[in-house]
Amino acid sequence: MKNPLKLFSPGASVSVLRLSGAIGGGRSAMNDAGLADLIEKAFTKGKPKAVALAINCPGGSPAQSALITARIRRLADEKSIPVYAFCEDVAASGGYWLATAADEIYVDDNSIMGSIGVISASFGFHEFMQKQGVERRVHTAGIDKSMLDPFRPERAEDIVRLKDLQKQIHDNFIAQVVMRRGEKLKGENLFTGEVWIGQKSVDNGLTDGVAHLVPKMKALFGDKVKFRSFGAKKSFMSKITGSVLTQLEDRALWARFGL
Repeated sequence: MKNPLKLFSPGASVSVLRLSGAIGGGRSAMNDAGLADLIEKAFTKGKPKAVALAINCPGGSPAQSALITARIRRLADEKSIPVYAFCEDVAASGGYWLATAADEIYVDDNSIMGSIGVISASFGFHEFMQKQGVERRVHTAGIDKSMLDPFRPERAEDIVRLKDLQKQIHDNFIAQVVMRRGEKLKGENLFTGEVWIGQKSVDNGLTDGVAHLVPKMKALFGDKVKFRSFGAKKSFMSKITGSVLTQLEDRALWARFGL
């Protein structure tokens, strides 16, 4: 005879942590300080059986990407809670770095994944200033304080220095991916900055399968699984007072992937 009490047994709880938008130090971007409380609650509130990361991120600051990922992993290990990542439109560059916090990574057939590389972009205005008769005066203590100044001609030594800095960050990114994905990685040219769509990212080992959050969690934890959502909320004022430059930078990150 079935125990009637089991008919009313609650389902497992899964925390859904939404990581959406560009990563950076600005008020409107995702960063470790802004997400710290949400991440803590996702691992503690309601005694979750798992934490699911819903990621839609084109990248951004490598330092903040690393800090957020490290915080998620630290809590996952401390509390022995598995983490699953579900990638939406894009989880590239810093967005893929976030995905490596998960024990398993899942994608949609159309998700854009990868972009394991480092990029720096700027403009040069020195010719425009000369034509307008504008003289810029800069005085520094330390010859590298004005490296890559957009208001003067580009210097070869600045490019060499930038490439060295980029290589250090790229090496750290590669080490993170190799540490988290290990023997799952297949094929060549995974760390060139290239991107892959859906199943292709599964084939090369960057992700584990094509699946969506709700049905996958139900398959793992039963049809009665309960979802508790955690996501950063932007105030009305922060939405309208964000700098034009920040908005342009965010738009440029998304535009790199046709979004």
